[in-house]
Amino acid sequence: MLLIELKYVPIGTFDSIIPIGIILSSHLRNQVHVMKGGRQREFDKELALENAMYVFWKKGYVGASLTDLTTGMGINKPSMYAAFGNKESLFISATDHYLEKYAKPANRLLHTDGVPLKQRVIDYLTAIVANQCDSSKPCGCFISMSVTEAAGETIPEKALEAISTASGFSETYLTQFFQQEIQLDNLSSQYDANDLAVYFLTLLHGTAAQSRNGKSAKQLQSIINTAVNQLSFEPDAKTNP
Repeated sequence: MLLIELKYVPIGTFDSIIPIGIILSSHLRNQVHVMKGGRQREFDKELALENAMYVFWKKGYVGASLTDLTTGMGINKPSMYAAFGNKESLFISATDHYLEKYAKPANRLLHTDGVPLKQRVIDYLTAIVANQCDSSKPCGCFISMSVTEAAGETIPEKALEAISTASGFSETYLTQFFQQEIQLDNLSSQYDANDLAVYFLTLLHGTAAQSRNGKSAKQLQSIINTAVNQLSFEPDAKTNP
């Protein structure tokens, strides 16, 4: 329901009643209203952003035209500009959306209580690969594809910064995670925490490419197991006093 606040405003010698604001009920707060040809158009901003993310994920920043984006989002160009700004701003929002919805949730699997470190790492990698191979979305990884594209295409500066920030987030998070596990004596101090982070991110970039090439999650699971089994998840041997 829309509630319109009215207020008396003096105009000349007459008092007039005019609307001074529109208060949206809670279930409409995510709706965007854009005027076109004198009529109001309504769409779900979060859903439009999700669909824009899919277009960028499939075609990349350079490959995604404005027509591709607005068609995928189900809105027109004026609506897109009004809600998200230009293409670069939309890409930055889509990158943030991917991090929050698809990248960060897998991190929780690294902290499951009562599960050995090795299994937590396997669960984390398995969840990400399952997402990479999910046929309901573009295959691969949005961030991985963006990083690859940024190395060979001319992309605006702020979009590049968003890609760098998103890519750096996972490396920083995993580095801190493995450092904590070493401090908790769940992992040998022979390992460098950042090296482990880069090791597994390199693995995930590879599985992302393979998933785009048609490999299934089941096929890639053996790659995960092989990579994890190369490491020793035993803590340092303790010497009795």
